[in-house]
Amino acid sequence: MPSDKRRAKGDGAVYRRSDGRWIGQVNLGWKDGRRVRKSVQGATEKEVRDKVKAVIRNVDDGAPPPTRSPRLSEFLTRWLASVTPSLRSSTYVSYEGTVRLHIVPEIGHVPIDKLSVDHVSRLIARKEADSRLSSRSARYVLLILRNALNKAVRWGLVARNVANLVDAPRVPYRDVRVLSPAETKRLLEAARGDVVEGLVVLAVSTGLRLGEALGLQWPDVDLDRRQLRVTKSLQRVPGRGLVLTETKTRRSRRSIVLPVRTAEALRGQRVRQADQRRAAGSEWNEGGFVFTASTGRPLDHRNVQRNFRRIVRKARLPRMRFHDLRHSCASLLLAEGVSPRVIMETLGHSRISVTMDTYTHVMPALMRDAADAIDRTLARDDGRER
Repeated sequence: MPSDKRRAKGDGAVYRRSDGRWIGQVNLGWKDGRRVRKSVQGATEKEVRDKVKAVIRNVDDGAPPPTRSPRLSEFLTRWLASVTPSLRSSTYVSYEGTVRLHIVPEIGHVPIDKLSVDHVSRLIARKEADSRLSSRSARYVLLILRNALNKAVRWGLVARNVANLVDAPRVPYRDVRVLSPAETKRLLEAARGDVVEGLVVLAVSTGLRLGEALGLQWPDVDLDRRQLRVTKSLQRVPGRGLVLTETKTRRSRRSIVLPVRTAEALRGQRVRQADQRRAAGSEWNEGGFVFTASTGRPLDHRNVQRNFRRIVRKARLPRMRFHDLRHSCASLLLAEGVSPRVIMETLGHSRISVTMDTYTHVMPALMRDAADAIDRTLARDDGRER
């Protein structure tokens, strides 16, 4: 069967072999006196033309594919460099650490076009069997590998993403630790006068993440109107210290109306900070942050967590994380009948399903309340008040 060869301008050479398989070739120029070409394959002409266009597009973007298939470790280095501009500093550190510690040592030597489902499934099985890692960590390794190989497909380095064919480890469901209204009052009483009192009040009443609260600056806060804007997050980045970064997602950038108690706590924080500024004198570092140490520098996450654990013990409450205040805020709002949509906007969740899936433990009581409300309505319609 004769081959069917066609060339469209800017598409490279695309032809069908005698066995029916479609082949595409892209001329990458000359190197060391030899012409360099990149070949791609596919089952249909359209599939191959799309791959050829992807190769040409990435050459134009300054990321030409190599003449040989790179090892996975080489590809991951290039992938990390390509995604760095779009990542928060803390996210990049997490990606780079996972690649360096968990992927490259085990399968980094494999040429990327030889990487198989078996390679990836064995890697994830070993991570699941590692007693030092949680199921969530093993799942994260697979997630990063999937993201990276999606780029390899777009760059024309592989025909398919083998990591997509590997089942993700199951993560056991963990009940969310939340405070009851009585426990919340005990916690706030124990925090009274502490350096992190304002942080605790803010977190339990608005659900701010710790990084969001520590990243607040006074221009973001309008105490007269009882409003604040969440636009940044303070994160600790290895080698760089505390860094202001973008919020976790687009939805995380939001405006929040403050309860009266919270606005009063922030006013108290501003007074305490003015006293600290006077005491520090020329050693004060003016960064405009709401929550600061005695020299004006933003509070460190680790010190906040240490103070918070002491407050929890003082309140005689079970052990909990600072992040559990965010969960407590959502649960208290749901229990008070606040719309899940409003709670989603307050917490900065990307989707309402995240809100509902996280706080399903509150739903049985709400469903009973709803049933009782319907029962009362039907009783009135029947002329029988219950």
